[in-house]
Amino acid sequence: MTSRRVRFEGHLSDELSGSLHRAENARGGILMAHCFTCSSDLAVNVRIAKHLVERGYNVLRFDFTGLGRSGGDFQDSTFVSNVGDLVRAAQWMLDAGLGPTGMFGHSLGGSACLIAAGRIRTVASLVLLGTPGTADHILNHIATDDVEAIEVEGCKEVELAGRRFPISKDFLDDLHAYEHGEAIADLGRPLAIIHSPDDRTVPISEGERLFAAAGQPKAFYPLIGANHLVTDPEHARRAAVFAADWFDATGAGSFGS
Repeated sequence: MTSRRVRFEGHLSDELSGSLHRAENARGGILMAHCFTCSSDLAVNVRIAKHLVERGYNVLRFDFTGLGRSGGDFQDSTFVSNVGDLVRAAQWMLDAGLGPTGMFGHSLGGSACLIAAGRIRTVASLVLLGTPGTADHILNHIATDDVEAIEVEGCKEVELAGRRFPISKDFLDDLHAYEHGEAIADLGRPLAIIHSPDDRTVPISEGERLFAAAGQPKAFYPLIGANHLVTDPEHARRAAVFAADWFDATGAGSFGS
C-alpha cells in the first residue's frame, strides 16, 4: 500500500493532515472519518484502509481539527467543525480527481459523515462503524458535574478514555442540536451499519436505531466479539471485507458513474 502525507485547509482555516493511500487502477475513492478524540492513525483505520486499497479504492484518512497531526486547538472544534472538516477533505479529493465515491465513519465520525454526505455530490454510499444513534450519546461519558461546569464556564477539561480534553459549551450545544433521524431521511444514499453486540462504549442499540431510521437499500452487520475501537486485527479484517463488498455493490467502485 503506497501512501503519502497530504495537507489541506480545514473548516476553521487550520492546516489538517491526512494520509492518502493510492490503489493501482483505482475504481473509487473512500473518505474516512475517525472516532471522537481519536486520530486517523488508530489501528482499525489503517487496517481498513489497507484492505480497501487492496480492493481497488483510493483512501484518504485524516485528523480532525486539533487532533493527531492536524493543526488547530481541539477546544475550538465542534461537531459542526468536524462536518466542515469532512467537506473540506472531500473537496481536496475532488480537486485531485480522487472522488470521494464513498465514506467510512467510525463512532462520532460516522455521525459527522451522515451530515457531510449531503454536501458531497460524488458520494454513492456510506458505511458507519460503532456509530451512536444520537450524537449527544457522548454526554453519557462525561460526568454530570463536568457537564454542568461546562455550561457555566464555557469550557472545561474532562477525562475521556484515560486522557484529558477541553470540551466547550459550543461542542455540547452542537451535539444537542444534531438530529440523526433528519440526517438519515435526507441522506438518499445506501447506508450500511457495522456494530458489535459486545461494544461497551456505544451499545448496539444505538446502531439499531440508525438502521431502523434508514431507508432501503441498507444493511446491518453485527461485528461479533469486537470492542468499540476494534483492536483485534481479525475483527478489523471482517469489517473491512464487509465495507468493501458494500461499496462494490452500491456504486462506490465506479468513478464518474
